[in-house]
Amino acid sequence: MKFETLIINGDVVTERGIEALDIAINAGKIVALLARGITDGIADTVIDATNQYVLPGAIDIHFHCRAPAYPERGDFATETRAAAAGGVTTIFEMPISKPCCATGDIFRSRRALGEANAYVNFALYGAPGLLKRDEVQAMADEGAIGFKIFTTAAPAGRDDEFEGLCLPETPRLYQGMQLVAETGLVCAVHSEDNPLLEWHTAQLQAAGRNDIAAHGASRPPHVEALSVATVLTLNQKIGGHVHIVHVTSHAALDVLRRFQQQGGSVTGETCPNYLFFTEADMQRVGPYAKINPPLRHKSDQEALWAGLLDGSLMAVTTDHSPFTVEEKERARTDIWRTPPGAPGVEELVLSMMDAALNGRLSIEKAVQLISTNGAKRYGIYPQKGTLLVGSDADIVLYDPHQSTTIHPDMLFSQAKHCDKLYEGMTFTGRVRRTLVNGKTVFHDGKILGDPGWGKFVRPKPENIHKDF
Repeated sequence: MKFETLIINGDVVTERGIEALDIAINAGKIVALLARGITDGIADTVIDATNQYVLPGAIDIHFHCRAPAYPERGDFATETRAAAAGGVTTIFEMPISKPCCATGDIFRSRRALGEANAYVNFALYGAPGLLKRDEVQAMADEGAIGFKIFTTAAPAGRDDEFEGLCLPETPRLYQGMQLVAETGLVCAVHSEDNPLLEWHTAQLQAAGRNDIAAHGASRPPHVEALSVATVLTLNQKIGGHVHIVHVTSHAALDVLRRFQQQGGSVTGETCPNYLFFTEADMQRVGPYAKINPPLRHKSDQEALWAGLLDGSLMAVTTDHSPFTVEEKERARTDIWRTPPGAPGVEELVLSMMDAALNGRLSIEKAVQLISTNGAKRYGIYPQKGTLLVGSDADIVLYDPHQSTTIHPDMLFSQAKHCDKLYEGMTFTGRVRRTLVNGKTVFHDGKILGDPGWGKFVRPKPENIHKDF
């Protein structure tokens, strides 16, 4: 049999372990996994992966590209190029835009934009906060990967970007979660208690605090933990699939664990920001490290690593959030004026593979956390997130014998000059090649793909996993 593409001589990371296999690809799918060396290389393209790990492409289940309203921050083209360069082959785009993705019509418009411009595969969250059952169902019917809710109010001056997304009042939060549960899809929740957050902020501002550290002080761990408890208490009645996004603190993780022990479909994620940086890094890079929830203490960081290893946290994702340098620099004299968010999609695979190669976790576990588990949780496995016959040929070749030092000139994100947290860091290994749907879109520092190559990904609710 002749193949379009053969990847030979690599160490293939499968769900069974690391195996000496060759991968055959036709029409964007994996069509055979062959014992290394048994083929005679009959293929249009042969890719030699000697001394490299062959990984399923990473799936960034928490991602923002800002399209279509703010191209100066980033769009589907710029930010999915960055994803490809980082070994991320599928992104789950959050609803924040202008207008917010809260109706079936807006959802269709965003999907068309992604289909025209994305270099990697993409899925779209919807926002259920208008509390209109027909619109929520319309987005589900159009293929929403899930729905996103903020338990906080919209940031000042950005109401239109968040319309239909923020449900800080508990009765409305309950209604929104109910509507999502009716669709059978995952409800991803940004959990911070809004009344307590606003009270802390008012106290700090009344005291004249506008320094960098005031941001973290306004959103201490109990603000996060209290909201997680509220959301999961409501879900005990509702019975939906709830996913707590970007867990940052020991306190919030403890609450999540308690509810997981009681059963139900409850999962959580964290981000490299919280695994590799602490509040000290906010002092180091200033407003470029302002994110919500904020960077925490070293003890919180250690708790998160433990949560990944014991399965309480099932995924690592980036919350990639591009802004401009001008927007971030507003905070040099007043931290309240800068928007929260930082880029990071180009460091997801690098950071977790570095951790694996340096013994913090196994390579197989790293792959589960950045690829397989996200696919399972959101109902797109085994189409995505694994290297099996019949799976999409979304594949990354990773060279553990090289290193990667982050500097703006090597990055592809529109927000590369805001990527201050990682600037100057050196990781063990390098993303050598990224294939999306069987085609190389990134190779050795160059984007080779085309806008529109990425495909829209829709879930199968019956395939949603709840245990990890």
